[in-house]
Amino acid sequence: MSHSLPRYQQLNAVHTSTPEKNFDTANPGYIRKYLRTYGLTPPHVDSYEVQKTRCKQSILTAMSRLGPVSSPDAGTDTIDLHSCGWRSLSEVVGDLPTTRSYEDRGNIAAILNNWPQPNVEITCITDGSRILGLGDLGINGMGIPIGKLALYTACAGIRPEATLPLTLDLGTSNKALREDPLYMGSRRDKVTPAQELEFLDELMVALTEKWPGIVVQFEDFKNPFPALERYRHKYTSFNDDIQGTGAVILAGVMNAVKKSGIPPRNHKAVFLGAGSAGVGVAKQIVDFFVREGMSEDDARACFYLVDTKGLVTADRGDKLAPHKVYFARTDNAGQQFKTLEDVVNYVKPTMLMGLSTLGGVFTPQILKKMSDWNRTPIIFPLSNPSANSECNFESAIVNTDGRCLFASGSPFQPFSYTNHAGETKTHYPGQGIGLGTILSKAVEITDSMIYASAQALSTALTKEETDLGLLYPDITRIREVSVTVARGVIRAAQDAKVDRETGIRSLSDSDLDAWIKTRMYNPHGETQSLEKEVGLLLSSIGRFTMSTVQPDDSKLKHLLYYFAVSRDLGALIARAIPPPWAPEHEWSTIGPTPRGEEEIRRELSPEEALESRGQDLHMSGCQGG
Repeated sequence: MSHSLPRYQQLNAVHTSTPEKNFDTANPGYIRKYLRTYGLTPPHVDSYEVQKTRCKQSILTAMSRLGPVSSPDAGTDTIDLHSCGWRSLSEVVGDLPTTRSYEDRGNIAAILNNWPQPNVEITCITDGSRILGLGDLGINGMGIPIGKLALYTACAGIRPEATLPLTLDLGTSNKALREDPLYMGSRRDKVTPAQELEFLDELMVALTEKWPGIVVQFEDFKNPFPALERYRHKYTSFNDDIQGTGAVILAGVMNAVKKSGIPPRNHKAVFLGAGSAGVGVAKQIVDFFVREGMSEDDARACFYLVDTKGLVTADRGDKLAPHKVYFARTDNAGQQFKTLEDVVNYVKPTMLMGLSTLGGVFTPQILKKMSDWNRTPIIFPLSNPSANSECNFESAIVNTDGRCLFASGSPFQPFSYTNHAGETKTHYPGQGIGLGTILSKAVEITDSMIYASAQALSTALTKEETDLGLLYPDITRIREVSVTVARGVIRAAQDAKVDRETGIRSLSDSDLDAWIKTRMYNPHGETQSLEKEVGLLLSSIGRFTMSTVQPDDSKLKHLLYYFAVSRDLGALIARAIPPPWAPEHEWSTIGPTPRGEEEIRRELSPEEALESRGQDLHMSGCQGG
């Protein structure tokens, strides 16, 4: 006969101060149920032998990682280093993420109740299926929502306890992960798109019922369009890859077009990469061109998208993904162009945009041709990490005689060329969108709010920055710039009448800026600047998002203490694949009743079992997962 479990209490300081017991990945289901750690520990139940192997591998990794993790250009190798298990996250946070079963859906609300913070304002959600340019990392993609939300705190002043990093363990299409004995997620194939949407439906209801007004940011989904279209008008939600990234890039394009001296109708843009991000960015630039006086058809005709099969045309012979159809060319007279170089020679573009994750594909030959055709060619290699960037800053400057207008999605060192000092402005964070949405209490994030964020960012440069030829404001001014962006978003929400914070409608812009500043979190208090800490954080932005998983130096750990709720509270995983012992439709208020543990449960109460596990852990010399 199994023991009845006592009334559960919210996660508290005792839990977080003894993670080696409470967040031990060897804890079976009924212990996790007792501790209320469903959603706060990794999905897979490990043996202590596996834990020791993981710890040993972590030590060996730490000894050999001097190049990959500590380098500001940390890229694929760094992430691959982490992808063999959740060990990387366990070194940062005492409280770790855990499980939810698709077959036993209907209990997501119970998992959210395990999160100890009562007033969550924003969540960043990923399913790990397309992390940066690295593909499907499964639950090892948790570094993305942790890092993104830490940037919200650092750059936009959103309180860390008001953020919720959330990873959905919906299985993985990454065979190497499924076969890795140290992988801590579900070793199953990814669920179908229909099953994922069904799961997301329940999640969105549970999130908004628990935290009305929560802003939901979707991040790094392989196919983000269905969720975006399904929820954008029903919940306060947006997709960062399509809308957030697009707005940041659009701000740079606005300034680049102005500096080029060429009116929008005379621009021709080649996009290498026709996925969700590429199409999202292109559509936002189309909107910009339309606002500058062009018809939508004429604006769309300025864009040439290139995917793995070449130029996207209506008569190419393959079935185009729905999101590509909008930009499919019909004026190619039956010609098909299969390589980027072929397309560039055919189009002779003024603007070359890279969202392909193909490192070095903007060759010196292509860059030189861009320079031959344009006085100031616009070169935006936007893929990340740095190893996946279509070209680096030095190559762009050298091969365009220092005349290009450049922005990138990854960091590169400043480079001086024949007395022309160039500085790359990389991945300017768009956290002002979230800040403005939260403060306006918007019920929806409209296209006009996204556009307003780009417009505000493009106008946030000082005279000195403009005179230097920069396309973005100095990154060290990010908190100041976030106020400007948030104000633009708030005004757009007011114009669209989707704001619920009606008391600030009558404020002047200067008074609204002052009001926004009083709502921004500062761990030092209002009297002390955060510029030093934020500057240090953002100087490492190219490696920060994934380095939050395994900080490589004390400074970064110090920054996480300031900016990441996950430093102390962990992150949450909602799982759509049941653990091996999960029965169908047999849940308590917290989690599933485990199978195969009846003998243990007859012998020990949860309290006794937990104490026993603590003693075993001490004897094994292994400090948790």
